[in-house]
Amino acid sequence: MQKDQNARYYNKETMLANVALLYYGEGLTQSDIARRMSVSRATVVNMLREARETRIVNILVEGKYLAGSSMSNELRDKFGLEDVYVANSGKSDSKVSRAEMLRHLGRVGAIALTDITEPGDTIGVAWGETIFSLSEQMPQVRKPDVTVCQMIGSMNSEIVPASEQCAIQIANMMSAKCFTLHAPGVGSSPEIAALLRTEPTIEQQLLRLRSLDVTVASIGHVGDQTHLVKANMTTLEELHAARDAGAVGVICCRYIDANGEPVRVPPDDRLIATDCEDLRLARKKLLVVGGVRRKDAVLAAIKGDYVTHLCIDQSLAAALLDS
Repeated sequence: MQKDQNARYYNKETMLANVALLYYGEGLTQSDIARRMSVSRATVVNMLREARETRIVNILVEGKYLAGSSMSNELRDKFGLEDVYVANSGKSDSKVSRAEMLRHLGRVGAIALTDITEPGDTIGVAWGETIFSLSEQMPQVRKPDVTVCQMIGSMNSEIVPASEQCAIQIANMMSAKCFTLHAPGVGSSPEIAALLRTEPTIEQQLLRLRSLDVTVASIGHVGDQTHLVKANMTTLEELHAARDAGAVGVICCRYIDANGEPVRVPPDDRLIATDCEDLRLARKKLLVVGGVRRKDAVLAAIKGDYVTHLCIDQSLAAALLDS
């Protein structure tokens, strides 16, 4: 009878909001709520999850507490960074799947981006698994007069949705203006890419990327399974040539060497994306990255001045401290 009355007077969103208030606001346990609502505890667990997934509940943690650990302070001092946010899931590394790590890293990265963004900032958003995870975890926090720009042309892969989706989602959660890059991320030839870069709308967007206040990017490794190959932006032959030329990492689809200097080999001349020099010009540069395999790439990014704020998982943090 009680269930019927609830269904009659409350719609689904209202029920989710009330359950969330009881749990997060009043501190009731899931069992307490289940008894009060005459439902099972499993139903309450599902309702709380759905309330988070549908953004009825926005969990916002103060970034300063995520950047205040002794590990964060040691990394900040060692590498001369403004802040380091360490994502710690509380489990041993061997028990944390990459999907779990990316989800938690995305949450911490979203808080870090919210933390460092100020009213009036222009944010450049990159692409990839990690940045997509961050965009999925963005809290709904309005930042006045913020502009979001897509830094890499449109690309799709089996792993990550189209690159513009990351920029659009972050802009929506900040109530910001969004400028997408209406071009493919990589042209079929250097000549076609050069022609596209001179198109007025594309040229205007690329010009915006030269005056960014904040960048949010990740960095990839140069192993054969790198996302650059998986997304069909380059071939294995080109990748091997890049490694032979000294490439140790990939940032915004561009190779860099151990000192953070650009490695100008294909597909560099076919890219329609922000350039390494544009990334360096930003006042605040948030690099969000996880996994010890990316240690050398992160060190290169720090040396190359692509990072002022770093968000990493605990295993990578420990590896960097030992480097």
